[in-house]
Amino acid sequence: MLSLLAASGASDPIYWQDLGLRPYLFEIGGFQLRYYSLAYLIGILLAYWHLSKMIKAPGSPMAQRHADDLFFYCTLGVILGGRLGYAAFYKPELFGSLELFQLWNGGMSFHGGVIGVLVAISWVAWRGQINWLRVCDYIAVNVPLAYMLGRIANFINGELYGRPVEGDFPLAMVFPDDPLQLPRYPSQLFQAGLEGLLLGVLLIALFWKTRARYRPGLLVGLFTIGMGIGRFVNEFFREPDAHLAYVVTETGLSRGQWLSLPMIAVGLAVLAYSLARPAIGSAKPAKPAAA
Repeated sequence: MLSLLAASGASDPIYWQDLGLRPYLFEIGGFQLRYYSLAYLIGILLAYWHLSKMIKAPGSPMAQRHADDLFFYCTLGVILGGRLGYAAFYKPELFGSLELFQLWNGGMSFHGGVIGVLVAISWVAWRGQINWLRVCDYIAVNVPLAYMLGRIANFINGELYGRPVEGDFPLAMVFPDDPLQLPRYPSQLFQAGLEGLLLGVLLIALFWKTRARYRPGLLVGLFTIGMGIGRFVNEFFREPDAHLAYVVTETGLSRGQWLSLPMIAVGLAVLAYSLARPAIGSAKPAKPAAA
């Protein structure tokens, strides 16, 4: 009887095509404005707008001209680092092929994008003679919400779906590109919520409502830890790339999880460094020498 009740109460999967979604906003001739490209554009512009507001608040380590430079170079870092990182970490056969430059065919690595942004920050900080770690803090606050838009675009595209659902799950979904047509976790939305919205709201609140900005490394340390843990957890629900499924079989963890472990370790080290040092402006004035 209990098994019959469970079966009758089980929810049917949601079919992606029934949601009325399509991967592009509009089409003119052969040109499509795809949501994935739009997510990158809106995310970068939103980050630039918020960074420009942040540097007007007390304690900023940089001026507007530095924010303008960061907008340009970090955009390059995201695109070039994301694509080269995808080729290096996930698909080395792209090197030596023109497909490496075909960004519209998909394939961007978050970890590669992080490396590209760090290189861009290093260049701007060195050229402008500004504190590298504090610039990282300011950039880190703006990454999660832009990342969230990218994962929502993945969902709208019906790509990067999750692993097959075990048991009954109310949001189980069948994606059209799935050759097995199995109910799967909408892992894109899990990532958008955990690594994007939740982490983004936390970092923005810490910046505006606390004195976290005066502790160099605190915000970027928390960002790195949060992103690493979020990606590690969500990888349990995300379907590994077909050509990297052997990594899970052989090691028990996905390639994304292995890349997230050093990320968490680096974040913890940066956080410890930040908390061990006095906040900016908190040093006590020296006592006058005795007469």
